[in-house]
Amino acid sequence: MSSTPSLSVTLSPGGQNFLTSGEDTLLQAALNAGFVLPYGCRNGACGSCKGKVLEGLVDHGASQATALSMADRADNYALFCCAKPLTDVVLACREVASVTDMPVKTLPCRVEKMDRLADDVIILTLKLPVHEQLQFLPGQYIEFLLKDGKTRAFSIANAPVNTRQDSLKTQPVAASTTPTNLLLELHIRHVAGGEFTSHVFQHMKVKDILRLRGPLGTFHLRENSAKPIIFIAGGTGFAPIKSIIEHALQHDIKNGQPRPLTLYWGARNRAGLYLHELAERWAAEHEHIRYVPVLSEPMLEDQWTGRTGLVHQAVLEDQSSLGAFQVYACGAPAMVEAAQRDFIAQGLSVEDFFADAFTFANASS
Repeated sequence: MSSTPSLSVTLSPGGQNFLTSGEDTLLQAALNAGFVLPYGCRNGACGSCKGKVLEGLVDHGASQATALSMADRADNYALFCCAKPLTDVVLACREVASVTDMPVKTLPCRVEKMDRLADDVIILTLKLPVHEQLQFLPGQYIEFLLKDGKTRAFSIANAPVNTRQDSLKTQPVAASTTPTNLLLELHIRHVAGGEFTSHVFQHMKVKDILRLRGPLGTFHLRENSAKPIIFIAGGTGFAPIKSIIEHALQHDIKNGQPRPLTLYWGARNRAGLYLHELAERWAAEHEHIRYVPVLSEPMLEDQWTGRTGLVHQAVLEDQSSLGAFQVYACGAPAMVEAAQRDFIAQGLSVEDFFADAFTFANASS
């Protein structure tokens, strides 16, 4: 039997307040009360939900050291997806939304298409039931609900209402006549030893039925700013950024006031830039879009003459100050952490850095 809610949680500076029994994590308690705090993986690995405990005590739970260091704990930071309150608490939260803005649904879906764009990357297109629609913000993700009770999360790569899908697609992904509000596009990278991704690459077939839940996450385009945007993607971290850029293009068409967008896409070799031609097309067709591909370990057969090294270092080389920008970063936790640290040191406001770190909790990804 659940305990009676008796611990007070206050969100600062907004002043929102709710009660919890202390059995749920701070994030889950906030969601239960109707508030969405920044979050990503929900398993203590990505650090997206890290925030400061201004007052009170918490149990840090399963917080991973890569996302919450001992120095962070000493400074009263916590991962809200893992921490549980031991007393009344006041939390520093720069952004709070209402869960009613974008309801989370559990839906069946059918595999509509499977396009292998690299040896380790498949673009998976899912079709939702005709009578259902999934409202989501560009940049959010869904999670598959597996038969063993586990879940696997993947970012949505298409825009919420992609009216320009045919013009923005690039071969070999074929255009579809299915209304785009019924389709979800996911970019699946094969993880060595990963149970689910191995199933996708070796056994999944068109017309297979899956169950998903979403939308989830707080990595999405903030449209209340006119600041130019720098996107930094690592590997399939390109997926949610693709959703955001496609949405921004639709928005710009309607309003005629495009924000300057620069996409830095990093991969190990040329094959890792699996939609390179699409990004090149964006830059060629839109004056306000710039595309900078960066390879960390190009192979001789790539015949690469472009930028090399770490993708976030390319940003630092191009911009002496980042104070005038917003940054959206998505990829491996190490890349995201390095980008945040170095970009803030180069003048970026902490409030203008938005991130989604792709994590794999174990070999069964």
